[in-house]
Amino acid sequence: MTNITLSIDDDVYKKMRKYSEIRWSDFVRKLIKKRLEELEMLDKSTSKESILTMLASENVLKREWDNKKDEAWDDI
Repeated sequence: MTNITLSIDDDVYKKMRKYSEIRWSDFVRKLIKKRLEELEMLDKSTSKESILTMLASENVLKREWDNKKDEAWDDI
């Protein structure tokens, strides 16, 4: 297995530390794998529909990753 390094903002890291029970490496690994699968599907089918599906999934990910319900846990 290959290792990669990524940089994140200090405030994001502080928030991540609050949830030490989450294995962040696994989380990111699964997100990368999912995106690659989507891209591979897009390569196979370059129709408008598949491009719109990918864009829609990106919007869903943004909405689910950063939302008010999650922020409610910041003060706990």
